[in-house]
Amino acid sequence: MMKWLIAVLVIAGAAGGGAWYWKQHEEKGPDYKTATVTRGDLIQVVTATGQLNPQTNVTVGSQVSGIISKLYVDYNSPVTNGQVIAQIDPVTYKALVALAHADLASAKASLELAQAEEERSNALYQAQIVSKSDMDTAVATLHQADATVMMKQASLDQAQANLSYTTIYAPVDGVVISRNVDVGQTVAASLSAPTLYMIANDLTRMQIDALVSEADIGGIEMNQAVNFTVDAFPSRTFPATVVQIRNAPQTNQNVITYDTVIGVDNSDLKLRPGMTANVSIITAARTNVLKIPNGALRFHPPEAPDARKEAGTGASNSVPQTGAMRAEGGPGSHPNGGGGAHPRSERTSHTVYILDKAPDGKEIAKPVQIKTGINDGIFTQVTDGLKEGDEVIVGINFSTGASQSSSSNPFGGGMRRF
Repeated sequence: MMKWLIAVLVIAGAAGGGAWYWKQHEEKGPDYKTATVTRGDLIQVVTATGQLNPQTNVTVGSQVSGIISKLYVDYNSPVTNGQVIAQIDPVTYKALVALAHADLASAKASLELAQAEEERSNALYQAQIVSKSDMDTAVATLHQADATVMMKQASLDQAQANLSYTTIYAPVDGVVISRNVDVGQTVAASLSAPTLYMIANDLTRMQIDALVSEADIGGIEMNQAVNFTVDAFPSRTFPATVVQIRNAPQTNQNVITYDTVIGVDNSDLKLRPGMTANVSIITAARTNVLKIPNGALRFHPPEAPDARKEAGTGASNSVPQTGAMRAEGGPGSHPNGGGGAHPRSERTSHTVYILDKAPDGKEIAKPVQIKTGINDGIFTQVTDGLKEGDEVIVGINFSTGASQSSSSNPFGGGMRRF
């Protein structure tokens, strides 16, 4: 009996303590976390990644097959237009040129014989010694010999052209950034031209091909300012400018993106081809404007106890509230997680909450309708509804004891976090 009496007393004490705690907690009300409406500058950006490349990148190949006998330039070598940069062994092609010369000489000799035969046949025909058919045969033979000479001349031209292709020239001024062959290597140009060199026309002028999603492309315009960083210089920000927005869509993992070409001045030659650039395209900027943390747009106060009783359990009401929170907190929940809202979404209405005093002296959350402008992912511009110095609610502070009590209560949902 003594054990049962002790157990009953413990349960009664726990229930009484819990009732006292919840009564005190309800009387005190939630401890709201606030932020002050301040003035400052906001810069709204669209983020993307891309690869640095020279504006003109020329691939040098070979039109003929053969063995590389000489290489005159290497990596990072400066070249000029028309400079000899490689040599394919020309022995085979010189022999083909000589053979074509011989064929042409033979064809010309046949032509001379055909001309003589035509003149003789014509004289005999005029003297009525040979028939008309013999005369026609001589004329046709002459025409065939003339055509053969033209064919052999074309073959000689082709052989000479192939011989000239064994010497590789630089097509543009620039710098060699890639060499794909070595001396003694055989290149085969039967199906496609093999790549010998990659030449960048001008490394002082480069570009970034940034893939911008379709959700953000509406805010991108020509000549917008761009800031970007590369992993090689993490503490340095490079300036750039949008120079082209290409209309061809690209699909990557079911996401539609558009190639945005960004011009880069690389006069100091710090940037190298192939570097990955983390791009921030500035779509809007405001100076000395009212701003609030984005958390104020996502905050929604907890329900009152009476409202929970009327609506049922607190868990059942959490779903529609979450939907309302997402609808009101647009800038903080951008689907791409990068650029935030576009300038076209400025002056959007939202509901935020400020601290106010109830008649019984308790602090309550008072809803206020505001109009917002741009956002930078952390702060949002306020165009109407608040003034500098106002305190907006961004969350609720929970003590350790309160969180433990609410999580250990088996019969109630407790006070939910937002």
